[in-house]
Amino acid sequence: MALNKNIPLFKCSVIHTMPGRVRVGCRAFQYLSKLNSKIEKNFTGMRAIKSAKINNITRNILICYDKRLTSQDEILILLREIVSKYSITVYKNERGDIGRRISQVKEVREESTEDILKRVAVNAGTLSYSLITKQNWSLISGTSMFSKFTTIPALISIGLIAPLFKTGIGSFRYSLKPNADTLTIISIISSLLLGKDVSALTIILLSDVAELLTAYTMEKTRDSIKNMIDLNEEYVWKQLEDKTVKRVSIKSIKEKDIVAIHTGEKVCVDGKVLSGVAVVDEASITGEFEPSVKRTGSYVFAGSIVKNGNVTVATEKAGDNTVVSRIIHLVEEAASKKAPIQDYADKFASYLVPFNFAFAALTYFATKSAFKALNMLIIDYSCGIKLSTATAFSAAINTAVRNGVLIKGGNYIESLSKADTLIFDKTGTLTEGRPQIVSIVSADKTIKEEDIIKIAVTAEETSSHPMAKAVMRKSGQLDIRIPKHGDIITYVGRGNETTLEGKIVKVGNKAFMEESNIDTSQLESEEEMLISRGESIIYVSFDGKLIGLIGIQDKMRDNMRKAINNLRHKGIDEIILLTGDLKEQAEIVVDKMGIDSYEAELLPENKVQAVLKVQSQGSKTVMVGDGINDAPALAYANVGVALGGSSTDAALEASDISIQGNDPMMLTSVIELSNKTMNIVRQNFGLVIGINSLGLVLSAAGVLPVFWGAVLHNSSTILVVSNSLRLLFHNMERGI
Repeated sequence: MALNKNIPLFKCSVIHTMPGRVRVGCRAFQYLSKLNSKIEKNFTGMRAIKSAKINNITRNILICYDKRLTSQDEILILLREIVSKYSITVYKNERGDIGRRISQVKEVREESTEDILKRVAVNAGTLSYSLITKQNWSLISGTSMFSKFTTIPALISIGLIAPLFKTGIGSFRYSLKPNADTLTIISIISSLLLGKDVSALTIILLSDVAELLTAYTMEKTRDSIKNMIDLNEEYVWKQLEDKTVKRVSIKSIKEKDIVAIHTGEKVCVDGKVLSGVAVVDEASITGEFEPSVKRTGSYVFAGSIVKNGNVTVATEKAGDNTVVSRIIHLVEEAASKKAPIQDYADKFASYLVPFNFAFAALTYFATKSAFKALNMLIIDYSCGIKLSTATAFSAAINTAVRNGVLIKGGNYIESLSKADTLIFDKTGTLTEGRPQIVSIVSADKTIKEEDIIKIAVTAEETSSHPMAKAVMRKSGQLDIRIPKHGDIITYVGRGNETTLEGKIVKVGNKAFMEESNIDTSQLESEEEMLISRGESIIYVSFDGKLIGLIGIQDKMRDNMRKAINNLRHKGIDEIILLTGDLKEQAEIVVDKMGIDSYEAELLPENKVQAVLKVQSQGSKTVMVGDGINDAPALAYANVGVALGGSSTDAALEASDISIQGNDPMMLTSVIELSNKTMNIVRQNFGLVIGINSLGLVLSAAGVLPVFWGAVLHNSSTILVVSNSLRLLFHNMERGI
């Protein structure tokens, strides 16, 4: 039981029992070896427990107890509680273990399309010359074995496969395991020994065509990300000590250097604005389509564009440390983070290579035909199986990048396709994270709404609280000048106080009013109405009397309800809300959005525990947050998705997938892309295994000549790569 990887990590099941003794299996013990003594002390410190011993290898614990003081059921409950305390450690260690178990087999060769095209051109030219002239002269005359290796096609074949000797022979030398390159080398050498030099060239040509398609996909992925956010700047204006500026290479810029950026120029560093004002387009970094105004103290990021104005910036990050460089690096390195199915494909392909040799030997002994045996080496599964996953995931990442979605690796595409539980943060994710005033209620008909805002803004002017900022924005919209007022006194968790025209102004929550002996009963019915609509209330008093209520609400993201409904159709069984807001606010959002359950008033660490609790029940989770306060939960979910992202640094560090725009419908688009990618991978597996199995049967029966065996095998590889390339043309907006 405990060895089954499909069983939830924290599920505790009895393996063996007898009176006063029970052995319980739990996969979590595999990752708790350093905490054995601590966990065992939790048990032995109890009067009812005689002893407890953990075996990390077999992943179980043996507990001896006094059956007069406790029961087996009570021990199981206690065990679950104790093990769950270490849930974060368990999940962290499990992920590290998965990373270490990634197969070390050879990756798809990373050659440029130009290099492969040269190989194809040389091969095609030689092959055409041999077929047209039908000349097969050799540097060594006669019919000796060596003469077969000195024909023009043979020499070109050996030259083309020369790079494979290091990986193919090296693999066999150090691990005693042949790989796909080993098989390719032997099949080419065997073809030459049999005098089939043209067949050898054909095998290499078709293989290179498949490699060319794969390299093209990889390069398209890199080009997409670079075209989206590349700097394309080689020089920058550096401010010298005497305040003059000098045009220098961007490579020479270091931390603390001051650079000047002018209208129309791209920002080439991450840093803080020291002086000047500029309108900056940050769409390529944050996904916000509306340019933002940068003043002294504001931060700018490399890759953004100064639309208007001039600023000087103190460099904090330059070169490869900038946000834009890290984005490019993450996407370029995505291929190294292999999906489980990709790792499985690589291992499966490697395991099949020895069988090709076995098939070749059996065929030769059964038929005494070297040609039939050669076909067993020419037709192999490994190349097609590897390319069927690598190309598909690369193409999917390419398509996502072109639509403003950064996926850090193919493993997250596969995890997303298996997800059944979606967990949302509220503020900044379900909502826009920008509270705004939606209601103003006057206590007296003689008091206008503008008067309430005018009085409230005197006490909120210096506050950085989001609700205070909403009041400030409203005063700006109404073109209200802030009256002269006294010093502002802040009561933490309550509100603010100041004086206006010699009278006291108090703005804050209901508790603040009650502490100040200000009667709020006259607006009790209006208060209940605002609360029922999910509005947070600011109470405004002047000269000891309540003059009005201000209702503030964080607007739901456009299309969020539609996105949630679509997600259910994509296979999401449960949707959960985790928020630090009050229970009442969470309940309103749950009702509006049709969410299944929620937990409120959570700290970031509480969100992690909630995520791990869901995972311990066997659910595959996707956590959607803003990448800042949700960073821990994003990191521990099976897939962490940063939607929009008010902080690019935090979103990149914490999330596995970063959606640069603010449209929640992109969530459904990414899931559709992941599902389509996995369908194509499965199709590719079927094509490779089906076509090559047919080829092996026909070859062994003597129906398929060596040349056509090579054509069939390499055509299957080209077919699966071409099938994967369909993902480059996937329309994420329409889902096709």
